[in-house]
Amino acid sequence: MSTFEMIEAAAARLEGHVRRTPLLSSPFLDEIAGRQVWIKPECLQHTGSFKFRGGWSAVSALPPGTKGVMAYSSGNHAQGVALAAHHHGLPCVILMPADAPAVKIANTRAYGAEVVL
Repeated sequence: MSTFEMIEAAAARLEGHVRRTPLLSSPFLDEIAGRQVWIKPECLQHTGSFKFRGGWSAVSALPPGTKGVMAYSSGNHAQGVALAAHHHGLPCVILMPADAPAVKIANTRAYGAEVVL
């Protein structure tokens, strides 16, 4: 499978599961940059980050019979994988550094993952 076909396959798996975030413009930023600037507010995505896209793409590509998911992250990726695994009915273990932000640890657990510090 070519890289482009892999991107198309990932896009198909994401369809209907991720939020279609808008492109926004800002005359103020355009003026500062001296050209048109577009902003994609991925803070509106599930878990508040574009990392949900990658988590969903990876988990949805796992072969049938997969028993669970494990990942390492200190925050946004952890939350994206945890929520994707939850929606796929898979147990999820996330390894996080002990000094990860408390809110990231709490949110990852809230999405159903077992967090190991």
